Amino acid sequence: MVRVTTYGVANANEGNSPHGIDIERVTDGSGENEALLGGDSHSKAHSKLEGHATLQSSIGNLANTIIGSGMLTFPLALASSGIIPGMITCLFSGGVAAFGLYLLSLCAVKAPNRRASFFAVAELTFPRAAVFFDAAIAIKCFGVSISYLIIIKSLMPNVVAALYHDLTSPDTNPPTWALSGRNWISIFMLVLLPLAFLRRIDSLRHTSYIALFSVAYLVVIVVVCYFFPLEGTTALGEIHLIHFTPNFISTFPVQVFAYTCAQNLFPIFNEINNNSQERMNIVVGTSIGSAALIYEIIAVFGYLTFGTKVGANIIAMYPSTSLFIAFGQLAIAVLVLFSYPLQVHPCRNCLDKVFHGGHVPHKQVVESDEDEHDIEAEDEHGGSHDMSKLKHTLLTLAIVASGFTIAYFVDNLQMVLSFVGSTGSTTISFILPGLFYWKLTRNDPNANKTLNKASLALAIYGMFIFTFCLSYNIYQVINVEPASPNYV
Repeated sequence: MVRVTTYGVANANEGNSPHGIDIERVTDGSGENEALLGGDSHSKAHSKLEGHATLQSSIGNLANTIIGSGMLTFPLALASSGIIPGMITCLFSGGVAAFGLYLLSLCAVKAPNRRASFFAVAELTFPRAAVFFDAAIAIKCFGVSISYLIIIKSLMPNVVAALYHDLTSPDTNPPTWALSGRNWISIFMLVLLPLAFLRRIDSLRHTSYIALFSVAYLVVIVVVCYFFPLEGTTALGEIHLIHFTPNFISTFPVQVFAYTCAQNLFPIFNEINNNSQERMNIVVGTSIGSAALIYEIIAVFGYLTFGTKVGANIIAMYPSTSLFIAFGQLAIAVLVLFSYPLQVHPCRNCLDKVFHGGHVPHKQVVESDEDEHDIEAEDEHGGSHDMSKLKHTLLTLAIVASGFTIAYFVDNLQMVLSFVGSTGSTTISFILPGLFYWKLTRNDPNANKTLNKASLALAIYGMFIFTFCLSYNIYQVINVEPASPNYV
């Protein structure tokens, strides 16, 4: 019997064909350098049937995508509303983000097997807007990646000075070159460049584990410094259970965008070894749940330590007069350092689809017991798994080089990033997941009607947040007020 394997097309003939042809879709679990691998083509076709990422690595990568510099502002969020409202809004934001990820995982099943992406799902729902969706995601991820480089640029000179003084003497100053943030991002690019070139997001699992260890260290600092305050710590301000202030308008969006990770949900779905809905629910639930727990601990203990005097960056509130705090600042630098490739990965994949600009030909593999050959088929989404080595290299170099150049010469992208975050994060976290699922299931008699209505409600909620945050940012520009924290 001859077996026809198709890519990117619906399986119209379930089971055995009356003509003795069995049609099945192939999953793509290609390895890091699959395009360069030789060997038996029959084995390569079968290697695409399954992913290779583990449940633990998938959770680690998604959690590392979620937990970023935004966690440093959560104590300020509590100060702007009080402990009880702040904790509730933190959990609410996490719950809404988890619902958006859940809808995306349901939509991923509708896309070509193991080739799910925003582009692929958009082609099934809003095909004319698919390229624009990917362009928006690429811009958002590019902006966030730049913010990470700027954080490293501004943080490392302070870390070096603190470590130098703590390990030597207060009167000994570090060399001049070590106090230059530009020198540090230049040095760190030697580490980031190889990581940015990795094709599979699962290959970043080890750096994600290191980054999450840095997060755990920050949690330890916040808790320990509450019970054992350091000498020179800012005096405690007022503590309120419920106390809304005008700053709540600017801190609530920070909580909303602190859970943004939808850009990496599809790559994780494609690469995990068993992408059943139950397993994806574990990945989403564990990642969002752990992020919410970390945010709550940092928010509560940070607020209880400083009260209304807490600042926008909790780690900067502690006196860097001990190695304990100095290493905590270094941990934050490591966190954003290893979060950088997790922004380059989706940015590159989205740009790949943008430059395709439409349908691309793809292969349909016909297998028999003796051989296999290719017949013409169509892949409706231009999957990034088929990106040539040259295109992969050029896109990666363009993203890294342009981002490095901007970060090298610009010290503050706060307002620009607030616009990127308020539009891009809202779109990929709420609006698109809600619209995608609503469009895919609105005419399906077997679909859950309640879930369909809830997905539409999520899209409307996202549009409200989009309008609110964008209007607030414009108001800040018009009134020439200091920008609010980065919404990344």
